[in-house]
Amino acid sequence: MAPILRLEGVRKSFGALEVLRGIDLAVDKGETVVILGASGSGKSTLLRCVNLLERPSGGRIVLDGRPVGEAAADGSIRYRETELSRVRARAGMVFQHFNLFPHMTALGNVMEGPLTVLRRARAGAEAKAREVLAKVGLADKADEYPARLSGGQQQRAAIARALAMRPKAMLFDEPTSSLDPELTDEVLAVMRTLAADGTTMIVVTHEMSFARDVSDRVLFLHDGLIEEEGSPADVFGAPRSERLGRFLSKYRR
Repeated sequence: MAPILRLEGVRKSFGALEVLRGIDLAVDKGETVVILGASGSGKSTLLRCVNLLERPSGGRIVLDGRPVGEAAADGSIRYRETELSRVRARAGMVFQHFNLFPHMTALGNVMEGPLTVLRRARAGAEAKAREVLAKVGLADKADEYPARLSGGQQQRAAIARALAMRPKAMLFDEPTSSLDPELTDEVLAVMRTLAADGTTMIVVTHEMSFARDVSDRVLFLHDGLIEEEGSPADVFGAPRSERLGRFLSKYRR
């Protein structure tokens, strides 16, 4: 079976600063991949390139069997606006700071994408929105505005919003970093359920217990490259890279 997502030599530069220096990665359907790395290693930029919130400077992305973008004569990659919408619907992003619309209820936030991007009928969009809100434990909060939700509830609503688009893969960019421990556990519990249900996920996180217990594969990024990857048992039990060993030791104290 072909990977649901494949990156081939993906690079990203901001002016003279090269943040990603050639990323090769294949993610299978139903796989949970966790990306670790120090601040500035390129983790978030990698996710944002997959979702095209940042457009890669080079390389190729194949999502659900379809290449993303077209190579131009000068070697750059060009993207049509319709393709941007398609990719963002198929690779749902969950951000660190929730990014909910404050003037919409939880239900309205979750319905918005299916209504405006997928052009779903309102009745169908509402039914799906209520279904995914229930899945993340927010069935009773559908009519609440974000200001009346805790941080953990807002992040769970953001997960529901991404799920409502029926994505091929879910991208999580430090989804618990702005939450206190109790609320972090709420969000991680939902993510564990998604993993158990076979949702394809790529997760940037510093939650080592999640990486160790839930992921199928762990990547360690350094300076825009994958320095090491392997099973959780291999990465946590016997890291080959001295730099990775030092990184992990910070979380064992």
